[in-house]
Amino acid sequence: MSAEQQHRDGQAADPGPRSLAQALRERDDASLGALLRSRPDLLHPVPTDVTQLATRAGTRASVLRALEHLDRFALQAAEALAVAPDPASYQELLDLLAGDDGDEEVAGALPATVALLRERALVWGGEDRLRLVRTARELLAPSASHSSPTGLGPSVAEATSGMSPGRIQAILTAAGLPHTHDTVSAVAALSALFADRERVAELLEGAPEASREVLTRLVWGPPYGQVTAEPAAHLRWLLDRGLLLPTTPGTVVLPREAALSLRGGRAHRVPEPTRPRVAVAAERKPQVVDAAAGGQALAALDTVEELLRSWDEGGPAVLRAGGLSIRDLKRTATVLEVPEPVAAFWVELAYAAGLIASDGGYVEEHHERHDRPDADAEGYEDEETRDARTRRRSGEAEHYAPTPEYDAWRDLPPAERWAWLLEAWLPGTRAPGLIGGRDGRDRTLSALGPGLDRSPAPEVRRRVLELMAGLEPGQAPDPATLLERLRWERPLRSAGPRREQPEPPRTGVRPAYGGGVAANDPEALRTKLTEWALLEAEMLGVTGRGALATHGRALLGAEGRSEGAGAGTAPAGSARAAVVAALLAPLLPEPLDHVLLQADLTAVAPGPLVRPLAEALGVLADVESKGGATVYRFTPGSVRRALDAGRSATELHAFLDRHSRTPVPQPLTYLIDDVARRHGLLRVGAASSYVRCDDESVLDEILADRRATALRLRRLAPTVVAAQADPRTLIEGLRAMGFAPAAESAEGDVMIARPHAHRTPPRTPPAPVPDGPPAPDATLLTAAVRAVRAGDRAATAPRKETPQAPGGLPRTSPADTLATVQAAAMTGESVWIGHVNAEGAASQRLLAPLRVEGGYVTGYDHTADEVRTYALHRITGVAELADEPDGAEPAR
Repeated sequence: MSAEQQHRDGQAADPGPRSLAQALRERDDASLGALLRSRPDLLHPVPTDVTQLATRAGTRASVLRALEHLDRFALQAAEALAVAPDPASYQELLDLLAGDDGDEEVAGALPATVALLRERALVWGGEDRLRLVRTARELLAPSASHSSPTGLGPSVAEATSGMSPGRIQAILTAAGLPHTHDTVSAVAALSALFADRERVAELLEGAPEASREVLTRLVWGPPYGQVTAEPAAHLRWLLDRGLLLPTTPGTVVLPREAALSLRGGRAHRVPEPTRPRVAVAAERKPQVVDAAAGGQALAALDTVEELLRSWDEGGPAVLRAGGLSIRDLKRTATVLEVPEPVAAFWVELAYAAGLIASDGGYVEEHHERHDRPDADAEGYEDEETRDARTRRRSGEAEHYAPTPEYDAWRDLPPAERWAWLLEAWLPGTRAPGLIGGRDGRDRTLSALGPGLDRSPAPEVRRRVLELMAGLEPGQAPDPATLLERLRWERPLRSAGPRREQPEPPRTGVRPAYGGGVAANDPEALRTKLTEWALLEAEMLGVTGRGALATHGRALLGAEGRSEGAGAGTAPAGSARAAVVAALLAPLLPEPLDHVLLQADLTAVAPGPLVRPLAEALGVLADVESKGGATVYRFTPGSVRRALDAGRSATELHAFLDRHSRTPVPQPLTYLIDDVARRHGLLRVGAASSYVRCDDESVLDEILADRRATALRLRRLAPTVVAAQADPRTLIEGLRAMGFAPAAESAEGDVMIARPHAHRTPPRTPPAPVPDGPPAPDATLLTAAVRAVRAGDRAATAPRKETPQAPGGLPRTSPADTLATVQAAAMTGESVWIGHVNAEGAASQRLLAPLRVEGGYVTGYDHTADEVRTYALHRITGVAELADEPDGAEPAR
């Protein structure tokens, strides 16, 4: 027995519920919870009863969101129901999808699809009376101006609704049908003719070849065409027989019944009941994948640290409109030695992780002010806002800088630092690949600027990883089939039929990161989001050589192998981060506490260094090259930098002896001693500024040098020379002349120049902009279903007739209200009350009073399913419940 026969035989022959509310009311709690889980927008706020739930489920915004979360075959089934009779039987829906020749795959997949549409409250009714929710039908059905997504136009009855009876009778005559007595029967006869495949074929046997070509062009949509006031003969032949019907002046349409006959009964050219398979592009050993991913994760950490280190003393300025300038992005890319789009990704990742932010608060104020519960309309200003206002008035530039969280992040083990970054990347809605493109107003999108949030990004990102996790370990997916699978799971609903797009040529060249995308092209955006997800996962070390690593699978938790169409609820961030860090840690090399000194004034670090050694060596030497091993070069300038930081020559020699696995080369020893011998011989202080030196010949040499002209030096004493330049300019000028001056304080002591780390005030990371409300957890679902059931029992409880206020609220005098609730409290009965809260919102409640005192009534509210207290002066009136019929259970 086929699946569709089992589906049909397992259903009762009764007509089913009469409304969507009744269909929802007949569901069990598990089914109602499944609806709320799949459509979380119905929970905000929680519906008071089933009737309100059904009303909300039929609103345009909610139905649109539900349609956008259907897979392609479920959407095709909904589109077919929109052009089917209302109501339609299951067999009629199957015929529209499978066609006259049938389709076993469609027949096998349709029962589950109809059940899915029912679960999401888009379809209701019995098997012989399937009804699409009215709003969905309005969205998917054809109109006078556009066709259905199936490419079908209006029916004969809809297209001829404004046609004169004489014209309809003329069409019947030309089509070979007998005259009828009224228009209704004439339209029915014409519809029956076009719905009969054999009669349509007979009618077209005598059609001109050009007429058949016109029908061929229109049959799969769009079904509309333009005609002149005097149409050609082959068009006139179609118009006379009703195969083309006028809709507006100059526009004709192919009727739906005729199009279905020409299509062989199919509503869609290509039904797609089966999800596309993700092909395997390459297969590698899982150990090789993990090793490659671990190396890339270490490189990602190094890149983020280098970015934050370069901004440690204050980063680039913030543009007036927010974001990073193109020039500053280029400088950052040069420092990181990566292309600009890749540099933008690392900047955005650090921003999403809360490691960098604006130090002035302008940008954060724009994005976060509306989320602050304590920010009111009465002039409230927090410390950040006051700081921003002060900086604005003083003209001080706003800059990006590391946040205090950076110091905490830097002290974590490498694996935990990586997990921190991934916890920000996976749910983030900002799309760095858009940087450099244009927004809807033709403005350039900048790094860290507004306009980069794309709500589908986290779902696409997570679904890409889920599909990769569905493959065997070590298997790398084919990006083209991965994209096709995502298109099937989340098709883009449009007003017209989907046209097949030619597949791009497959080459060995991987797509470049970034490049932007048109603001009004959702298909191109989804394609780019998929490509960016693959590239970002590779750059971060979630994947290695194109396959998902073991620690990458842990990012998905238990849902990693899910075959569902949507992303599930992720595990708790802290627990997931701990698991991921534990899996990654063995793949990262242990930090080293030594280097290899070489005779060419370089030091080789054969791996990552412990933080104290890396920081000290970064002051003493310049990084020459990076990679598996980092090469540092010692220069006079780098040694002088270490001396300026307060280290003596003796301390530098001891430092190198302690951390070098090779003997300290003699040239390096000589370099340190030579720079130290000259360091501090000249002393620069503030007069405007001055130079002091015990060796008069050195000052003579400086005064005689032409390069000192710009410093405007003048000798005040044999050992003192004054300058008309500030101390910093004077020091830089003397160093350019080959000297090694040292700054001194007012007391004559050498001033130690340590780098000044600049930090922003405490900042919160940017909150993602999700696509609708978050998925509810089990606790919320249970409470919501319980509240809906309680509200429904209360709403359906019968009550006695009583005067009503506008809105249907019971209306009684204050004295009658008090007397009735007191009597109910003594007898234990429930009463209907009308209540108006402090915001003026009116509602009806079914209340069982327990205590009446002090102007308040406390009782069990059946509508809310909890004990509540109401002020008597806010109760509009009270109505007693009607007597229950014999055998009926009273509301509880």
